[in-house]
Amino acid sequence: MNNLNTSSVTDKIQKLKQRARIIQLIRQFFINQDFLEVATPLLVKSPGTEPYLEVFATNLKFDTGQSTPAFLTTSPELSMKKLLAQGAGNMFQICKSFRNGEGISDYHNHEFTILEWYRVKADYTHIMQDFEQMMMFVFEGLGRKLQIEYQGKQYDLSAPWERISIPEAFERYVGVSADELHDVNALNLKARDFGLNAQKPLSYDDAFYWLFLNKIEPHLGQTKPTIIYEYPLSQAALSKTKVTDSRLAERFEVYLAGLELGNAFSELTDPVEQKQRMMAELQLREKLGKTKYELDEDFIRALEKGLPETGGIAVGVDRLVMLLTNSATIQEVLAFPIDQMFATG
Repeated sequence: MNNLNTSSVTDKIQKLKQRARIIQLIRQFFINQDFLEVATPLLVKSPGTEPYLEVFATNLKFDTGQSTPAFLTTSPELSMKKLLAQGAGNMFQICKSFRNGEGISDYHNHEFTILEWYRVKADYTHIMQDFEQMMMFVFEGLGRKLQIEYQGKQYDLSAPWERISIPEAFERYVGVSADELHDVNALNLKARDFGLNAQKPLSYDDAFYWLFLNKIEPHLGQTKPTIIYEYPLSQAALSKTKVTDSRLAERFEVYLAGLELGNAFSELTDPVEQKQRMMAELQLREKLGKTKYELDEDFIRALEKGLPETGGIAVGVDRLVMLLTNSATIQEVLAFPIDQMFATG
């Protein structure tokens, strides 16, 4: 904490104490529900197939002189699902995860703390309820009401939280119908109407995210947490296809005060469909010039063995602590943020 004055050091230590208490309460919430706390590897052979995430790569060296590529995980998801397939049941983990190639910002740090939990015999709607109940437990443990002030604005965290589907959000804030939502030309036309200046039409996912980030995200979580759910299937990742509309996925995200806090799924259990999706993502990674690595075949074999019907979520702990400590930047709630340790200026 060099280059900090006495006042800022005291403030940092106080926030680290609050952070520790918040994490302690999160852990206790899941222990009370008989969830198994697990610790899965951070160094793996294949860290996941998300096409737009860059990874930290290294070489694992043995005393024989042999070596093999190894990577820091962007999430513990694949390892935890392997345990689910072995019958471990409801579980949670609080651990470090890593994402390379990102800019340093008020909301991002290359090393961050993630909370993941999985509930068997459940789907994404059960995870929505879990999140609400966890936050109520944390606030009760902190001796606080379910209202916070964050950067001069008041927010109400009492349940139920606001819920809006992606089709509803696009119709309300973009003027795109439920059918037009799946039409790349309709999305490109709307993006241009809203000021997109592009040399050529965007891909479906790029057009979707341009509209989402510019026209929808600013409306989310403005007075209380917003759960936005049922994304297009192209953004399904490791989530199930919605039974009543095969164009959508059983996935949701949680927003509050402009911050994305969590990303959740009804977990995909079909090994054939999952392998097809992951191979397509690895091909896209290669096209985008991202670090190359193999498909995690152990994960596919775990699905073949049988993954129970499960709902799961990843939550950014650092961002959660930011909100509960009224911290404007992620750096304020980290003992040693990346920009302090690896100053580039």
